[in-house]
Amino acid sequence: MSNSPQNEVPLTKVVTLLVVGLLTFGFAPIMVRFATDVEPLALAAMRTGFSALMLLPFWFPKRMTLSEIKSAGISNLLLIAAGVSLGLHFTLWIASLHYTSVASASVLVTIHPVMLIVAESLLFKTKFRPVVWIGVTIAFAGSVLLGLADDTQMDQFPDAIFGNTLAFLSAVVFVAYFMLGRKIRQHTEWIDYVFYVYSYATVTCLVLTFLWVGGIPSITATSVLVGIGLAAGPTVLGHGSMNYAVKYISPTLLSTLVLSEAVVAAIAAFFIFGEIPSGFSLVAMLVIVFGVTLTWIKRMNRSQKKKTIK
Repeated sequence: MSNSPQNEVPLTKVVTLLVVGLLTFGFAPIMVRFATDVEPLALAAMRTGFSALMLLPFWFPKRMTLSEIKSAGISNLLLIAAGVSLGLHFTLWIASLHYTSVASASVLVTIHPVMLIVAESLLFKTKFRPVVWIGVTIAFAGSVLLGLADDTQMDQFPDAIFGNTLAFLSAVVFVAYFMLGRKIRQHTEWIDYVFYVYSYATVTCLVLTFLWVGGIPSITATSVLVGIGLAAGPTVLGHGSMNYAVKYISPTLLSTLVLSEAVVAAIAAFFIFGEIPSGFSLVAMLVIVFGVTLTWIKRMNRSQKKKTIK
């Protein structure tokens, strides 16, 4: 990547966007809880669809056509793959909140930093220090403990294991989405990337909804409001800030910062829904956070020493 002055971005600008965006992530599961009477696929479609509509006025005047994006070195198939991945990620995660606690779903969906390490090791033969693999092992052990812990709370969440599995799968899909985004964003502007990806994600969710429901699903006024809220907050501001920053910051570092979502979500769920994780669950969550943090702490320290991101 060029190091010319025009490509330099002040660290404060990127950090400010990330802080605002990451705070909105924490309230995403809270909003979803108010719309559990609709199909997760339908809510995911509304979330991405409203996001694309909100961005349309900003994208259209200076839009980059698909042919121009292709000329820049990015195949439309990559954009479609990123959109499909995002649609599946949202669907699996929203569905998980129908079966498990906000805290568990939020912690498990943010375990993708560990999965990124495994993916980089297997796909790109990247070599990691032993401490990294220790962190991976600890985080994985924590996810297993969390599943066992939630299984003991059958009275509150009788299908917690299924919900935790959905949250875990959503994290797996998010890894694919994030890696695709890293490649695409090197050749596209933020607004072009997110508009096309959100549009493809919407189409993905709509098609899957019609196939799953066998027609047009029932939509409530509350679910529409939740869809708009999810679009404006966690999607446009939250994912938008990360899609902007991924051009300048390693996706592995960014994915570590997403751990803040679980903290905000758990606190909000306690005050709004009275969800109190068991002591066993809290220990498991701390194990996961410790494992992921241990995995990336060195990279985080190195990045913090830079005053300007290029």
